[in-house]
Amino acid sequence: MSRAAEGPDGDLVRCLADGRYHSGETLGALLGVSRAAVWKRLQKLAVFGLDVESVRGKGYRLPGGLNLLDAEGLRAAMAAAGGNPQALSLHLLDATDSTNADALALSREGLRQPLAVLAEYQRAGRGRRGRAWQSPYGRNLYLSYAESFSGGAAALDGLSLVVGVVVADVLAGAGLAERVQLKWPNDIWVGGRKLGGILVELAGDMDGVCVPVIGIGINGHLSAAAAGAIDQPWTDLARELGGAPDRSGLAGALLAGLQRALATFRQQGFAPFRAAWQQYDCCAGEYVTVQLGERRITGRACGVTAQGALLVDVEGTLQQFHGGEVSVRPLPSE
Repeated sequence: MSRAAEGPDGDLVRCLADGRYHSGETLGALLGVSRAAVWKRLQKLAVFGLDVESVRGKGYRLPGGLNLLDAEGLRAAMAAAGGNPQALSLHLLDATDSTNADALALSREGLRQPLAVLAEYQRAGRGRRGRAWQSPYGRNLYLSYAESFSGGAAALDGLSLVVGVVVADVLAGAGLAERVQLKWPNDIWVGGRKLGGILVELAGDMDGVCVPVIGIGINGHLSAAAAGAIDQPWTDLARELGGAPDRSGLAGALLAGLQRALATFRQQGFAPFRAAWQQYDCCAGEYVTVQLGERRITGRACGVTAQGALLVDVEGTLQQFHGGEVSVRPLPSE
């Protein structure tokens, strides 16, 4: 597995997770340390994206509190959504470098059954094309799922789009119906702003038994510091829903959705998901710029093929584009 990241003071975080004010004296008594020691511990929380508010006469609090991951709640939500938690090896981590890196390492050891890795905090979360993924503690959802497939990498065409449909369906059910959209090949959008992303990496034999590791990152409630490090328009669930939903419940619904969708994908590929994906397509009928390295191509987006390739009408000729290093950006409206 990837090098474990040192997390924040767990006892202190759990004390503050309710979002209420706690005096230094009360925290010291709960933790068995002096008020001075409490203050020092509080200062260290900022490293993990936890902004502690201090008010004289009231004490300390984490505004909005934290909704920490819970294994029992996750499994219950997964079962309620039609999933099978017994068919999944679940790993809940406090802190790590990257849940995808952990899932890749575990996959290389051999998979007896699908696995999922979730963490409260990532020190080196990654997005597509090597971009950093902002991962403050306990605020967002960082989930990686791995399952073995035969047929090698060629059998996985369109997988990231299938995952996109799963994520969009779950978010629609959580209150974002008619608003959540997908941008090819792996971005989740709401109102023209990025809410989350998908990263698929491969382990195993590229021509035989292959293990796709599916990373899903969804912004739950970004702090000002984390938001300031994002280089594109963004949003989070707290903003869009008036409050972030239960993270364990959301994760359970996603895992149940992945189980069902991948069973279908294994037998039929991307084709059964094509219509659903195109319903969520934020670029449908719009002019886009497709960037392949230094080359830029402009045309009108026309959906995707049955294998998940992007279709673009370039001056009357319908061209197909596949994943990898392709980047798509909608053109600004005039």
